[in-house]
Amino acid sequence: MKIHGVPTRSIWEVPGARPAVGIIDQTRLPHAVVRRTLDCAEQLIDAIRQMQVRGAPLIGVAGAYALALALREDASDSALARAHAAISAARPTAVNLRWALDRVRAQVAPLAAAERAAAAWAEAGRIAEEDVALNRAIGEHGAELIRARHAALGRPVNVLTHCNAGWIATVDYGTALSAIYTAHDAGVPLHVWVDETRPRNQGLLTAWELAAHGVPHTLIADNAGGHLMQRRQVDLAIVGADRVSRQGDVCNKIGTYLKALAAHDSGVPFYAAVPSPTIDWTLTDALREIPIEDRGGDELRVLHGLDAQGAPAQLRIAAADTPVANPAFDVTPARLVTGIVTERGVAAPGALQALFESPAPSARAA
Repeated sequence: MKIHGVPTRSIWEVPGARPAVGIIDQTRLPHAVVRRTLDCAEQLIDAIRQMQVRGAPLIGVAGAYALALALREDASDSALARAHAAISAARPTAVNLRWALDRVRAQVAPLAAAERAAAAWAEAGRIAEEDVALNRAIGEHGAELIRARHAALGRPVNVLTHCNAGWIATVDYGTALSAIYTAHDAGVPLHVWVDETRPRNQGLLTAWELAAHGVPHTLIADNAGGHLMQRRQVDLAIVGADRVSRQGDVCNKIGTYLKALAAHDSGVPFYAAVPSPTIDWTLTDALREIPIEDRGGDELRVLHGLDAQGAPAQLRIAAADTPVANPAFDVTPARLVTGIVTERGVAAPGALQALFESPAPSARAA
């Protein structure tokens, strides 16, 4: 996508004698676009943990590059195992991280130690490019849902989204927002209700993205979504996800479950848009088995923004010793989900596995 008209990705390779990784520091958005160059695994692990990079697909790509940088320093079997474990622990909920690390490890493990770093770097690059292609396909399939709602309603479609599932949460295009961008660019009239998504306010990132792309939108308080659905002011809800079970249970940013409950009660279609690496085929009980990250208390006690002079500032809104519970994600059961939007198409939760058991469309065409 673009920043000030310039094509931009959320992560990129920085060439040189010792190649590095470039990122946009998302903790500085939406008030400033700060680019950082990271040249060791420890820096990338910290960037993942501190949410300088965030979003399940982007975390996976960043983790793959982190493993490649770790192998540049030590490519022994023991170092490979240690790096894999350390990177995996940075953000445990998003399955893309483990998926990408497992894929890189499988690629390099049979190789001689001297060949591993270069092979891992190349594999990370392939994962990044594949992410872009997957997200573009998700956009095409998701846009059809919005287009169909417009055809049925005969007016602009009001879409509600939660958290940020846009291009900065992936390498490019996004997942849920890819559907919105694709529909908007095709001339489908729409408007987006953007949940603020406390406590880290990722909805501000969504609003920033949509404004840059010229998509009509309105930022709302997290608890306003149900009110709007009751009054028929939401026609469709679409979110991203950090992990989806084969049964169609959706693990996403905290508050998603409440939006799905409200949507179900109000007859609003509720979709999750995810690339296939976000589907965890091993889960049998998503609510019990998905590790839910519990983040620091100051995410609730302290607000971040700009002061009256436009300088970065923080404001403490609760005493430092106020007890805090801060689960970062929740699980929406499949019974509340209308469909899962993937690169292969849209499937009802119960049909998700069948969608991926058949050959990919390109393979069938061949």
